[in-house]
Amino acid sequence: MIQITETIQIPESDLVFTASRSSGPGGQNVNKVNTRITVFFDANKSESLLPEQKQLILERLATRANKNGVIRVYSQRYRTQKANREAAITRLVELLRSALHTKPARINKSVPPAAKHKRLEDKKKRSLLKQSRKAIIDE
Repeated sequence: MIQITETIQIPESDLVFTASRSSGPGGQNVNKVNTRITVFFDANKSESLLPEQKQLILERLATRANKNGVIRVYSQRYRTQKANREAAITRLVELLRSALHTKPARINKSVPPAAKHKRLEDKKKRSLLKQSRKAIIDE
């Protein structure tokens, strides 16, 4: 099981891994070994997510998901499949965690009367300062 949040876990069986040739580090080994790992996660078919969570994930990760709701993440940073697999899973977890995170609602508070009074006094002082700089024209 892969831990997304405190309450959400997805089984590894929901993930599909594919390996392909990497353009990352490895020298001549890059031309011979498939070290790039791509992880596919089908959010629509996942039974560990609630429908609201699926909708939230697909809305916020729309650029990473195809039209069927499959999210794709790849890693080619390391020279081994195992390291790239772990990196891809970590990145997927970060993406899902950020997609499911909701900001708390902002509580609108009134401005304290002292702050309002100070702001108005500062405006008056500024206005008087600018008026004193004006050239006086005699008619």
